[in-house]
Amino acid sequence: MSQRPLVTGDSISGGDRRRRVWLEHHEQPFVLAVKRDEPVWAVLDGRWGQPRADVIAAAQIPADAWQRLSAGEGAQGPRWYDWARVRLARLQLTAAERRWDHWLLVRRSRSAPTALAYSVVFTPAGTSLRTRARVAGQRWRSEQSCELAKGEGGLDQYEVRRWNGWYRHMTLALCALASLAVLRAHLHAQQAAQQTPASPRHRRHTTSKSQVAKGGPTSSRSM
Repeated sequence: MSQRPLVTGDSISGGDRRRRVWLEHHEQPFVLAVKRDEPVWAVLDGRWGQPRADVIAAAQIPADAWQRLSAGEGAQGPRWYDWARVRLARLQLTAAERRWDHWLLVRRSRSAPTALAYSVVFTPAGTSLRTRARVAGQRWRSEQSCELAKGEGGLDQYEVRRWNGWYRHMTLALCALASLAVLRAHLHAQQAAQQTPASPRHRRHTTSKSQVAKGGPTSSRSM
């Protein structure tokens, strides 16, 4: 079974359906956000077709199927949502194909129960709903990283018309952000080390050296 990490992102257009097919072909697990009107393969009312994501959720998620799970830590602690999933339809003829699951993952806001978000999920069979929810929540961290890259690395400060120029700018901006992140981590580690209290033995040794330097008490033995 593939050991690749489960990734998250957006699937925003019909062209990105080819992207999902490519990821599945290369056995790359993913959680991709889709719009509520995204057509996905499913069996609805005994018929195989491509109904909208919101239609599938309304028809196949009972009231007791929702689970309250954290989408990860946010600025004010864990981000709690209600989650549910619906298995999507795929022709899985071989044992290798049956090692994978396809799901529609639905997230519901606690404060606004009618606010739903949808994701298409491709994971190894047996992956828990908790894991899927956690990975879906990483999209928030990705958005934060993009905003940080714009502010500190100039990610959005370009005037190019060709893909090569755009790609080079993106690469340099992200490398600059990575360098800043490493420097910040080292600085925080140094500050933490300076603030860590010294051990009793180290303090006694430091105090003794200080007293000798100031002409204070020393050993009672004659020299």
